[in-house]
Amino acid sequence: MTDLPDFQGFVCPLPLRDYPRIVLGHGSGGRLSADLIQHLFVPLFDNPALAGLNDQAVLDINGVRLAFTTDSFVVNPLFFPGGDIGSLAVHGTINDLAMSGAQPLFLSAGYILEEGLAMDDLGRIATSMANACKAANVQLVTGDTKVVNKGKGDGVFINTSGIGLIPAGVHIAADRARPGDKIIVSGTIGDHGMAIMSVREGLNFETEIVSDSAALHTLVNVMLSVTREIHCLRDATRGGVAAVLNELADSSRVGFTLNESAIPVRPAVMAACEMLGMDPLYVANEGKLVAVVPAEHADAVLAAMRQHPLGQDAAIIGQVVSEHPGMVVTHTAIGGRRVVDMPLGEILPRIC
Repeated sequence: MTDLPDFQGFVCPLPLRDYPRIVLGHGSGGRLSADLIQHLFVPLFDNPALAGLNDQAVLDINGVRLAFTTDSFVVNPLFFPGGDIGSLAVHGTINDLAMSGAQPLFLSAGYILEEGLAMDDLGRIATSMANACKAANVQLVTGDTKVVNKGKGDGVFINTSGIGLIPAGVHIAADRARPGDKIIVSGTIGDHGMAIMSVREGLNFETEIVSDSAALHTLVNVMLSVTREIHCLRDATRGGVAAVLNELADSSRVGFTLNESAIPVRPAVMAACEMLGMDPLYVANEGKLVAVVPAEHADAVLAAMRQHPLGQDAAIIGQVVSEHPGMVVTHTAIGGRRVVDMPLGEILPRIC
């Protein structure tokens, strides 16, 4: 008989026993997600590959280093400006592989379809996935399909897994940030989250906000061509840049300081965030990465990124410090300082 986890023994800022049922925040990529992972799943499935808590597992098989990842997509609505659940599933899985420096090779797809889903919609989604795979030069080589009763699946959910090959000499991980390193973001933040919000809530802005959903592996290749001494890479999805930086600061036991005025945000996205009372640092992206790079390589990496279509708005937004380990602090535009904490739950559920 399998032993059940001892919730009474878990100690964290918000113990799991305080949540007798799952809430939306447990899937947010924020503090509730982290607590669920660290205090339930990690102890039960404990192994060295899982313990790193990166976007992918790095596996050494007979001297060959492989990256392996899995992800599930429940975005609502299924179609949005700049993409859909199909292309998003491909891009998201490729990006998780790319954040280890891996070259993505193969994907799988599992479809959970709701009874009554329009066949035309499924055709659009599958076609979008196929086009995204072709554009990224990866192959979808296996899959599965299940159907659930009407009212039980919200159209379609997609699970994808991916395998990639990590080049020799590349060692990127969440615990490698060092004081003095520079923090680079690959472009404007908050685009995807605000695109979803505009459609879901029927909001109209003077300029259409379009998702940034994109496969980032070719951008990472350009960065690695400058130096293989890139310490950390993360795509800033659920919880946005704020969640990513807090995770890296905690894993590396260092502090991060940001320059708020250096963080690139499109005017339309900033206006939408101000109207809705949201901070762009906490809004999800699907085509942006955060890199932690040694200071001596930062300018050259930034210059190379700006030559790539997906890195034209890249910017150095801060640095790693030895002070306040595990904490992210930003210097504001008006001369003050504020703590950028890990988000508790989800500002905008069903974002990916």
